Amino acid sequence: QVQLVESGGRLVQAGGSLRLSCADAGRTRTAYAMGWFRQAPGKEREFVAAINWIGSSTYYLDSVKGRFTISRDNAKNSVYLRLNSLTPEDTAVYYCAASSSAWSSRRSTSGYDYWGQGTQVTVSL
Repeated sequence: QVQLVESGGRLVQAGGSLRLSCADAGRTRTAYAMGWFRQAPGKEREFVAAINWIGSSTYYLDSVKGRFTISRDNAKNSVYLRLNSLTPEDTAVYYCAASSSAWSSRRSTSGYDYWGQGTQVTVSL
């Protein structure tokens, strides 16, 4: 059973950086693609970044390209999201998710089978 646990969210000033982590506490070692999504108050959950099982392909929301970097360490059952040059518009709850669906479904919430509980990122001016 996949059990995703996010960590690393906190209050940070604009222009700052964070690294979010997501660990599979279930240690399932199944070949899932992984994604990060975020949800701001009053808004729908939106795709942020995805990475395939072996880490050879990544995909990003246009507004985070060049600022955010997704990576994974399968030996540690973990996926990471590095957030640089943060702005208040990046404030949201960030969720990681695991997908057994085709890579073409990477941007859709419906393409993911398991979700973590989320970690809050707040960016202040």
